[in-house]
Amino acid sequence: MGTHVIKMPDIGEGIAEVELSQWHVKVGDLVVEDQVLADVMTDKAMVDIPSPVHGKVIALGGQPGEVMAVGSVLISIEVEGAGNLKESAAPAPVAAKEAPAAPKAETAAESKPAAAAAARPAPVCQGPMVAREADERPLASPAVRKHALDLGIQLRLVRGSGPAGRVLHEDLEAYLAQGQSNASAPAAAAYAQRNDEEQIQVIGMRRKIAQRMQDATQRAAHFSYVEEIDVTAIEELRAHLNEKHGASRGKLTLLPFLVRALVVALRDFPQMNARYDDEAQVITRLGAVHVGVATQSDVGLMVPVVRHAEARSLWDSAAEISRLANAARNGKASRDELSGSTITLTSLGALGGIVSTPVLNLPEVAIVGVNKIVERPMVVKGQVVIRKMMNLSSSFDHRVVDGMDAALFIQAIRGLLEQPATLFVE
Repeated sequence: MGTHVIKMPDIGEGIAEVELSQWHVKVGDLVVEDQVLADVMTDKAMVDIPSPVHGKVIALGGQPGEVMAVGSVLISIEVEGAGNLKESAAPAPVAAKEAPAAPKAETAAESKPAAAAAARPAPVCQGPMVAREADERPLASPAVRKHALDLGIQLRLVRGSGPAGRVLHEDLEAYLAQGQSNASAPAAAAYAQRNDEEQIQVIGMRRKIAQRMQDATQRAAHFSYVEEIDVTAIEELRAHLNEKHGASRGKLTLLPFLVRALVVALRDFPQMNARYDDEAQVITRLGAVHVGVATQSDVGLMVPVVRHAEARSLWDSAAEISRLANAARNGKASRDELSGSTITLTSLGALGGIVSTPVLNLPEVAIVGVNKIVERPMVVKGQVVIRKMMNLSSSFDHRVVDGMDAALFIQAIRGLLEQPATLFVE
């Protein structure tokens, strides 16, 4: 028997150290070649570290949350063969893989490889409830999360029957049915005193998000501007295009139209498509429109980038948004796909609320936030009619952007969305 020592690989881009985010194995586990051993966090992305050998884990080189230097010992694996000590860097970290075809809104992100999933403890069912680890976030699509919210169900208590334990709509119904079957249980348990506490270490992606949000709010002079938009016409256009071309070109959401509106409006407001280096006191305005699309993943908020949105059609933008969102939710987005944005678009979809105050994605100077669409009675030409209304809640860096310019910029977007033909008139 021999020992194969795997060292922290050089991930590139001059990175000298990375944060160990999560182990997928423990001492004593048998591993196979290409099985994911650990996740490490760079400044830009989560990276999988696979095993180059078959063997048995005999030592781990660090704890989750620990910052490790490139070249330091990551893990030791006992292997068959000569007794001499072997050392190597881990094989090339798993980069972004080609994403599957664009998912539907409710399509769940794919699970990690089965070998890695097998290394994690399986959920334990306790009646209608499931025990999960303290830091484990249940896997579920945004639609399922909203359904659970509407039903008043704590998602962490629901057993998931989907891939990797993902919670599906039918799991929510099953949970409700189990709750009804246990209705005869003593109600007093629901009112019992609780004194338990839970401590969750802020590491990995959550730590990076916390650092970036804190940095943004401390360095930039945020101000927000909210405007109401009538999206009835553009929703009718979207429905028409989906009915006519959806089967052959793919379904359109509202996001590609918003990206197009940004591109057109930025022609008259180039100061919004900019980055501000506050140390050098330099504003860089860019001709290319690289739109960051804030995406919620199971490890936290990520911002994949639709590059050169100014050169994309509606369907091209839609396909790229879906591809990037799928990669981000799978944790497979590359560093290049998560950097380089010039302006950001953020939306909570059906959970978008009425008003939000998005935080800037530094060094950008503008972020456009999308709230949910609601039907409301409106007065149009003296008549009360039902219209589809939506708010844009946007934030700007007041060090660079004046309030009047921000208002005019959002009003320009409003005009484009309310008269959607103008999105395509050159």
